[in-house]
Amino acid sequence: VKRLFSSERFTVERLAKIGELLGYTLAELLQTAASSVPELDTLTNAQEAQLVSDEKLLMVTVLALNHWSVVDMVNWYHISAAEVVKRLRILDRMGVIELLPGDRIRRRARRDFDWLPNGPIKAYFAKQGVSDFLKGPFDDAEESMDFSHAMLTKTAQAELKAELRRLRRKLASLHEESVPATLRDKRGIGLLLAMRRWEPAAFMRLRRNTPEGNSSQHNAGNNG
Repeated sequence: VKRLFSSERFTVERLAKIGELLGYTLAELLQTAASSVPELDTLTNAQEAQLVSDEKLLMVTVLALNHWSVVDMVNWYHISAAEVVKRLRILDRMGVIELLPGDRIRRRARRDFDWLPNGPIKAYFAKQGVSDFLKGPFDDAEESMDFSHAMLTKTAQAELKAELRRLRRKLASLHEESVPATLRDKRGIGLLLAMRRWEPAAFMRLRRNTPEGNSSQHNAGNNG
């Protein structure tokens, strides 16, 4: 591409050919170049509530954000093409995706798109997904589950939280690298990141009812 630009031989015909290989018409490329619509980084509380009110809509949303096509969704799940497209139109109106001719999907969500911190989506997955995720045996060679406990200062906790954010960005980067691979060469991966002040209930029952026993500085199991 650099050589083509430097030689000034990047013709409209060549641009159209590249667009065809990528699945875009020349008109769509021009529309994208002229578009001033900002990418979406989050939804409103009402929009998230709409997603969790319809499990098929929620599923189509997650799959669309993970670069699935309509054909992929229909082939892998008990859902018709008409049902998928109906829900893709809702996502189009929300600005999450752009539904292109031929029912092709263009994501409008930013790479770091996220659900609201205390919104309906995270509440849904906390209630429905976490218990389902944790009941797995985690004994496959590709799986892992570790739990660690430590007592940290506020500065150390802030550093650990920053590391968790970096790990999440790494997961997003690996996801983008895996997009070109076929569905049969990929697996859905769940990564649970959690940190909170915590003391085992069994320890709490043994606490002395004294200022020292109730102090976070003297609590042997307070941070986890």
